[in-house]
Amino acid sequence: MAGWNADTAAGPLGPGTVTLVEGTSFCISSPNGDIVPEHPHGVFFQDSRILSGWQLTVNAQPLEPLAAETKEPYRALLVSRVARSESYADSPLIVERLREVGAGIQEQITLRNYSMEPLECTVTMAAAADFADLFEVKEARIRRLWQQNHETAPGMLTIAGTWEDMRKSVSIQAPGSDAMQGALTYKVTIAPHSLWTTVLSVIPGGGAASPPPPSFIHAQGGEASPRDRRRQEWVAKIPALQMGNHSIERTLRRSYDDLGALRIEDPNHPERVVVAAGAPWFMTLFGRDSLWASEMSMPVDPSLALGTLQTLAERQGTVVDPITEEEPGKILHEVRLDVSSGLSLGGKHVYYGSVDATPLFVAVLGSVSRWGFAADTIAALLPHADRALDWIRDYGDKDGDGFVEYERLNPQGLINQGWKDSWDGINFADGTLAEPPIALCEVQAYVYDAYMARAWIAHDAGDEALAARLAAQAADLKKRFNEQFWLPERGYYAVALDGRKRPVDACTSNMGHCLWVGLVDEDKAPLVAERLMSPEMFSGWGVRTLASDMGAYNPASYHNGSVWPHDNAVIVAGLMRYGFVEQAQRISTALLEAAEYSGGRLPELFCGFSREQLAAPVPYPTACSPQAWAATTPIQLITSLMRYDAHVSRGGFWMDPALPESYGDLHISNAPMAGGRITIDIAHSVPSVQGLPEGMVYYRGHRPWLTELVEQAGLNRHS
Repeated sequence: MAGWNADTAAGPLGPGTVTLVEGTSFCISSPNGDIVPEHPHGVFFQDSRILSGWQLTVNAQPLEPLAAETKEPYRALLVSRVARSESYADSPLIVERLREVGAGIQEQITLRNYSMEPLECTVTMAAAADFADLFEVKEARIRRLWQQNHETAPGMLTIAGTWEDMRKSVSIQAPGSDAMQGALTYKVTIAPHSLWTTVLSVIPGGGAASPPPPSFIHAQGGEASPRDRRRQEWVAKIPALQMGNHSIERTLRRSYDDLGALRIEDPNHPERVVVAAGAPWFMTLFGRDSLWASEMSMPVDPSLALGTLQTLAERQGTVVDPITEEEPGKILHEVRLDVSSGLSLGGKHVYYGSVDATPLFVAVLGSVSRWGFAADTIAALLPHADRALDWIRDYGDKDGDGFVEYERLNPQGLINQGWKDSWDGINFADGTLAEPPIALCEVQAYVYDAYMARAWIAHDAGDEALAARLAAQAADLKKRFNEQFWLPERGYYAVALDGRKRPVDACTSNMGHCLWVGLVDEDKAPLVAERLMSPEMFSGWGVRTLASDMGAYNPASYHNGSVWPHDNAVIVAGLMRYGFVEQAQRISTALLEAAEYSGGRLPELFCGFSREQLAAPVPYPTACSPQAWAATTPIQLITSLMRYDAHVSRGGFWMDPALPESYGDLHISNAPMAGGRITIDIAHSVPSVQGLPEGMVYYRGHRPWLTELVEQAGLNRHS
């Protein structure tokens, strides 16, 4: 279980890696389409690697990659040529592999002969399956060797594996091939200027009797596969946008696509869609990541946040279990489907080692309630929010000092349980590690936001006593936070208090999250903004996780000097809240420019090297891509700069755009709002909106913060 976060990931996936994703299934391969054992490649189904080898040769020659183009998040076209053994520079034989991921993969292989002679070809697909668990692959430690049995039939190879009392299998259907142990071979003659094509299907479970899945790949008539239909339904329900700046428009569209591919269904409630955390290693429900991603994508599809809350609520902690770190009211960190995760968790599939998912659950419920879901839908989640607040009081703050802190409950758990969850993620300015229990600054911000959100829901429902009590708790937390976390001689907030209640004095990005919820005192905000934009913190591509003059700084580390897009998106929202518009624009523009270097897709993180030193953002070798909160970052950046928000129960939609001129005009149609669909235009910085549902009014300005509403309602007079 050392592998519950990504800084223990296996070596790099290799240059030009192609990752395809659909629901919880994914495929990682080389740019020529081969899956090779030296890298953590494979086809994964339900957290298990059903293909560990998939190598195509023609006349025993490997394929030389020419192009790899991802058509949709689940489909790619990989074009190669067959290397020539003689000393000719050119090869007349081009190989196309059109691959689609579903439950398994389907691959259409086409060989094109561009010569004037007929070509005799032996086409061989070598296939292997080790059924390794995702964690074993990720950590490059295959611990369990499954006993294997290969069965062949005409055009079919089945690999079955057994380990103890578990059985798994994968069938490869290759009509017209000769099947032998570990390979399928075709002998073909391709006429001059002509082509040969075939389709292979890789299907988990089942044997010869199992029918092939519904056609993956477009038939000649342009028939859509099930994944295409799912994508079309998604595209139909989310906003469509045009932007003067085509590069930013492409990035936003890529975000929509990735978010669509990262949606997974709760198997027990197919109508509930939640956001998986990221590919390749985290195609599952996470507490923190799924909550953040669904919060940031609220303007695109508010139902993702609702589905995520409902699914997390069902798995909310009920007992104290040191092995999984479960506690009553606690929101989980991660769910896993397969065997190793169960082994590492004492037979359990859910791990709860996260200190921030629980307050974030309540805060996101506050957002969902503002976006106008049915009252009974919200009411059904309130008991879970109240249990989460009980956890904050009874377990989150074990020493009763008013701050929520963490310390793992068993030696295998995550050492650090905030979003910077690598073992060395929380340290002092001199680089020494902080000792637990640790109270992180941003966790106090989420707790503050949770109190405010629940206070307002209570006020809305007429429960003034509860509203006043929670507002008073929030006011008290803000006062004590600004006294104990502020470092006046340094002009920034401590990242945490350690086990001896000493301020952990490293300068980090975490304090930007405190701006987002309004926890920062007005007089301290300018100093925080100045520090975040200092050359030590701002790399030119975004704000670093740790300042470059700190002892633990390393631009190529996971959490100590790297740049995380989602972290920056939260900082941008916080800067906008306090009126630092120019700084917010600078960060947004830097990140959106960084996305241009990776095909319009922001990775989970990149290295923190200065833009002056290296003119392109430096990729972090094992970053997830696509990754949910990185995919939702461009959406959050643009909506923050638009000051775009709603409070349906108050009949208000707010927008007051501050988009930089370089972004051009913006046109958004089909945007969800209070059960209807609206159209937004921003031309020469002037906003207009059409189609607001009855009872909704457009206000030019920012949505009143919960802190302002609570003050107007007089709820904090009791403090």
